[in-house]
Amino acid sequence: MPDLVPLRRALLSVADKTGLVDFARGLARHHIQILSTGGTSRALRDAGLSVTDIGEVTSFPEIMDGRVKTLHPKIHGGLLADRDNSAHIEALKAHAIDPIDLVAVNLYPFEAAEASGADDAVIVENIDIGGPAMIRSAAKNHKFVTVVVEPEDYSLVLEEIAAQGGATSLATRRRLAAKTYTRTAAYDAAISRWLIKDEAVVPTYQSFGGRLAQCLRYGENPHQKAAFYHNGENRPGVATTRQLQGKALSYNNINDADTAFECVAEFDPAATAAVAIVKHATPCGVARDATLCDAYKKALAGDPVSAFGGIVALNRPLDVATARELVKIFTEVIMAPGAHEDALAIMAGKKNLRLLVTDGLPDPATSGSMIRSVSGGFLVQERDCRLIADQTLKVVTKRPPDATEMADLRFAFTVAKHVKSNAIVYVRDGATLGIGSGQTSRIDSCSLATRKAARGERPETPATPGLVAASDAFFPFADGVLAIAEAGATAAIQPGGSVRDGEVIAAADEAGMAMVFTGIRHFRH
Repeated sequence: MPDLVPLRRALLSVADKTGLVDFARGLARHHIQILSTGGTSRALRDAGLSVTDIGEVTSFPEIMDGRVKTLHPKIHGGLLADRDNSAHIEALKAHAIDPIDLVAVNLYPFEAAEASGADDAVIVENIDIGGPAMIRSAAKNHKFVTVVVEPEDYSLVLEEIAAQGGATSLATRRRLAAKTYTRTAAYDAAISRWLIKDEAVVPTYQSFGGRLAQCLRYGENPHQKAAFYHNGENRPGVATTRQLQGKALSYNNINDADTAFECVAEFDPAATAAVAIVKHATPCGVARDATLCDAYKKALAGDPVSAFGGIVALNRPLDVATARELVKIFTEVIMAPGAHEDALAIMAGKKNLRLLVTDGLPDPATSGSMIRSVSGGFLVQERDCRLIADQTLKVVTKRPPDATEMADLRFAFTVAKHVKSNAIVYVRDGATLGIGSGQTSRIDSCSLATRKAARGERPETPATPGLVAASDAFFPFADGVLAIAEAGATAAIQPGGSVRDGEVIAAADEAGMAMVFTGIRHFRH
């Protein structure tokens, strides 16, 4: 392959006009002819640049509202010709096709149109056809053609042609070609995701794409490389957050913040304030109350040891009273749907503390996809968007739970949905007392939750009777129910469905416990 290829003709056709005029002027200084289309051509002419319209090259006008303008042999022949192949050169001469040495195209903003909630007609018109075809052709023929798909690469090309006398190097062309194919892959993935979003069928092929948001110092461990990508989903959360202060986010920070924010979003901020504290991708303290400050105190009291160095998520904008409490211990990240100015001033005193704000809370009932890689492939499943409010709870014991117990049971089962399985969650008065997670047996999770409850018992509520327990999956044996009863549980909530449900219910009855079945399991591995 040739290394340096001089640029003589460039085709510019961009949806995003950022930096366009300066880029075109840079090309013109090297006497590079500029071909262009529609709005791009007008913008360049308005800036005083000499431009050749595509219609002059193809001898064919743009038609169908611009749907067809560059899909022509005189464009793609000029892009795809192998200039080391004599037959290709003869074909160019025979059909009066001039080679094109550079293509600068960024695609119609499909992702933005979809995220805006536009109707289907608008979204369809933002599916680019000619743009992907041109940049794919140019990238295929990167031996001779330079392709630019984003304004951020304009300076790279201008600097190189300035240094190389109007030419680009093979290394640069190859790097830009690779970027082109990852861009079209992400673009097509977004379109296919939109087309099948309401379909019940499992697609034969599955693709995912995203745009680099952040290079991370490392992954879960210092020897692992890592980066964070946005997939274009318009869901409030770590991908759409604004970082107001603090050190750069790490891989673990992002993963934990996502868990915390998705958990706390389960609780309607108009009905109650809620706080979730997460450590190592699982909640260690969750609570709700009339104010954020009180909810935070209760969440922290549930497991103050684990909360040290954790991630805190709020379902309401950060206020002054809560900010004053938060800065009393070491916290890695605070994430909230907004923050009051006075609270920001308090946070500023902790310069390393990462403060993230979003424009809202994610809807826990909204469907979506979750992806996990395995050797040789990946697993895809729907987001767990089943809500406790939508489930019919079945009382299976002789004694039904009273109103206070039922409220805590619903809260506990909601939290269990976000806890690593096997999950056991103890709750009293709208706050977790002990959480057992990630154990290989449910009885071990019961023991862990009991130990944590004993360690983090809240002295300010000694008169509150009992506690309730939630299990993310059924109790396989009666031993789990006996363990939570011994820990002080007066009521339990679980999916049910074990072959030994009868034994489990009998054990609950004998202990005087109330128990309800949800019929829904919430494993989280």
